[in-house]
Amino acid sequence: MASTRDFVDYVCEQAGLGAALGYRKMFGEYALYLDGKVVGLVCDNALYLKPTQAARELLSPLVEGLPYPGAKAHFLIEQALDEPELLRRLLQATAAELPPPRPKPPKPPGRSPRR
Repeated sequence: MASTRDFVDYVCEQAGLGAALGYRKMFGEYALYLDGKVVGLVCDNALYLKPTQAARELLSPLVEGLPYPGAKAHFLIEQALDEPELLRRLLQATAAELPPPRPKPPKPPGRSPRR
């Protein structure tokens, strides 16, 4: 089952991070970005946070799950969805611990886009 945009909007509203927290639809699911870094995924209307030591220390109990078959384990965020301050801290702590995104390679000149 694909995630709904209403659920993603709810997660973003609860986090209270404004324009710093964004999302992008990917294969019927969503990736969450904080300050340009992918911090989590929304799959089947559930929030999965990238595993970091900082988030591990904030979560109790810690629940892990697979956002999709073949994925690495992520932290499944359930209770924190109803605790905006905790959710905000989790997202910020995760982003702070992740490396910056790799720069995208420049597009080759003279190529026209596919139609």
